[in-house]
Amino acid sequence: MNDVVLAIYSDRLFMAAVAVYVLAMALHAAEYAALRSAYEPAAVPVAVGGEASPGGEPDALPPPDAPAPGRPARSRADRLGGAAVNLVVLAALLQLGSIVTRGLAADRWPLGNMYEFTSAVCLAAVVTWLVVLRRVPAVRTVALFVLLPVVILLFLAGTVLYARAAPVVPALRSYWLVVHVTTMTVSSGLLFVPGMASLLYLLRRSSRGGALVDRLPSAAALDRLAYRTTIVAFPLYTFGVIAGAIWAEAAWGRFWGWDPKETVAFVVWVVYAAYLHARSTAGWRSGRAAWINVAGLVVVLFNLFFINMVVAGLHSYAGL
Repeated sequence: MNDVVLAIYSDRLFMAAVAVYVLAMALHAAEYAALRSAYEPAAVPVAVGGEASPGGEPDALPPPDAPAPGRPARSRADRLGGAAVNLVVLAALLQLGSIVTRGLAADRWPLGNMYEFTSAVCLAAVVTWLVVLRRVPAVRTVALFVLLPVVILLFLAGTVLYARAAPVVPALRSYWLVVHVTTMTVSSGLLFVPGMASLLYLLRRSSRGGALVDRLPSAAALDRLAYRTTIVAFPLYTFGVIAGAIWAEAAWGRFWGWDPKETVAFVVWVVYAAYLHARSTAGWRSGRAAWINVAGLVVVLFNLFFINMVVAGLHSYAGL
């Protein structure tokens, strides 16, 4: 199988993954809408034939989807959510296949341009979300808000940011590409989830969203999700910054040169360090800390798009 065929398979797997993500997002939206019944009073059973049961309650036929005796009941929202999660797993596997075949087609590590980097960041965010969901199934209603920006970013990656499979520039032909860029990719994807959780926490805490926000997990659960994911991502991001400095010394003869990419990466590190500090400080650990975490996500996205696509520097390898 030649490189051209592998590149075509990679593109098709990417498009299939996006399509499955969209379908999964639609099912999660249907699940979210079906949760409305949980906030409405239960309907009174209608009598069948006008007869009442011996206990004084009207006899009613069981609903068509009633579970068999001995089996736990599953609501419509639960069935939709379960199907959506299965689709997310399928889409993640398709996206992983797209990244692997992309690397085989280009005969290099598949993180050489913005298209590949954005796809890998989204995959890292989705895998992080699946791990969180495995550990805390009760937060599944957050899935819609995680998948929406992922789908938007993947659409941009497949259109505006798309680049053909090709070798990278000589400056990137180093084993540090595997170490540094992969670490930054995974940590950025990890930080995506707590940023969204903190944003939803602020909405949940303010109670401005009405019934729409009421279907989310509790504010405390969202806050714990944001904090616990950040404390995993932050050391990984720190290692990525250190690895980048070591690579810079080997490539350019200095550990740090205040290049725009380096500068904003350091700003991201400072913001998340401030979040973790605020999270353990009385008077800051709730709303103020969450705002810092949201600001961290904004800076991560700014570093990913604006710095790579607009600002010229030593890290201008977007492939656009």
